[in-house]
Amino acid sequence: MATPVNNLAGQASLVKRLGWTFLLLCCYRIGVHIPVPGVNTEALKAFFDNMSNTLLGMFDLFSGGGLSNVSVFALGVMPYISASIIMQLLQVVLPDVKRMAKEEGQAGRRKITQYTRYLTVLITLVQGFGIAVGLESMLSPSGAAVVLHPGWEFRFMTMITFTAGAVLVMWLGEQITERGIGNGISLIIFCGIVVGIPRSVMQSIALLKTGAMEPVVAGAVVLLMVVVLCAIVFVESAQRRIPISYAKRQIGRKMMGGQNSHLPLRLNTAGVIPPIFASSLLLFPATIGQFSSHEYVKLVADFFSPHGIMYNVIYVALIVFFCYFYTAIIFDPKDMAENLKKNGGFIPGIRPGERTQEYIDGVLSRLTLSGAVYISLVSLLPMLLIAKFNVPFYFGGTSLLILVGVAIDFRNQIESHMISSQYEGLMNKARKTGRM
Repeated sequence: MATPVNNLAGQASLVKRLGWTFLLLCCYRIGVHIPVPGVNTEALKAFFDNMSNTLLGMFDLFSGGGLSNVSVFALGVMPYISASIIMQLLQVVLPDVKRMAKEEGQAGRRKITQYTRYLTVLITLVQGFGIAVGLESMLSPSGAAVVLHPGWEFRFMTMITFTAGAVLVMWLGEQITERGIGNGISLIIFCGIVVGIPRSVMQSIALLKTGAMEPVVAGAVVLLMVVVLCAIVFVESAQRRIPISYAKRQIGRKMMGGQNSHLPLRLNTAGVIPPIFASSLLLFPATIGQFSSHEYVKLVADFFSPHGIMYNVIYVALIVFFCYFYTAIIFDPKDMAENLKKNGGFIPGIRPGERTQEYIDGVLSRLTLSGAVYISLVSLLPMLLIAKFNVPFYFGGTSLLILVGVAIDFRNQIESHMISSQYEGLMNKARKTGRM
């Protein structure tokens, strides 16, 4: 066992990292409540009360209410996520980018990170201009204008403010990853979703008091949420372990290898990327229709209404497509098979090389299909409750997926840090006693 001094040192390091994480998340939450000048906040709040099922509503969810406040952090981490996904797609399309990521090592990864930052700024400028123009056309249900003084001055100021805020949020996420615990970007999204829970609970209580929602329905919804949450925790922790054996090799006078291991593959290999992408594509026409006065645009927007049958069918199809597409990006069976062959590893009963590649590809395909069905069911459940039972399901399936995934990763990070601290304590003790 590690000495008490080493245990205390490891705990102090963990507490320091947790403190950094909490401090940086607090800075992010402070920025969410700093509004952009020139906006009528009351009219904006009244407008966003009817925007929960639109693209803007989804962005507002991931920004922790920053968009509904038109704060300096209104765009949150969405531009950075979009830029990261684009760079990943470019690695598949452009051989030079792929070579930079895999063959140039740390220097290549730094270049990709830098390009991702530049792309984030570009995306933020475009989104900032679009939101500024959209804000100028927004009216509250009472007819009050959201923007007090529309014009190019307001648009330019909004673009610069949003860009600076997005860069600062990106920097906060990187600092959390470096100095704190867990993935910084994921924790920022997690924090934005969590802070919306009390508001949703209060809204549900208000509906119960006014009789708009029956107590039996509310109890059934709570029970269903608990069941869905348990199912998500189970599936997100599930793995398909492919057995791996290593042949014995003689290096000098020592016999190396001969041990057994496994290749862990998650059931939900694509994570929450597919529902986010699918929702963005399908909610875009509905959102555009709200800002357009053209009759044809409104007809298209009604066709893609989140409560329609066609929407749900296309939604599931897009989720399945993005599950397979994103899995193909992050997992390469050919590379896995080659790495196993180079290290003297093989799957029992499967010949190394091409047969191993085909076997891993088949396992990944079946896992991806299962994960796509699971994500589709979790994502469609809130929409079905809203459509059939008029349930105000503010806490959607995508949010639950993000919360559970980030929470599991955060727990694993803490456990890894504690194990690492104990290992370092054991090594230091061994050196002092002369056993090493």
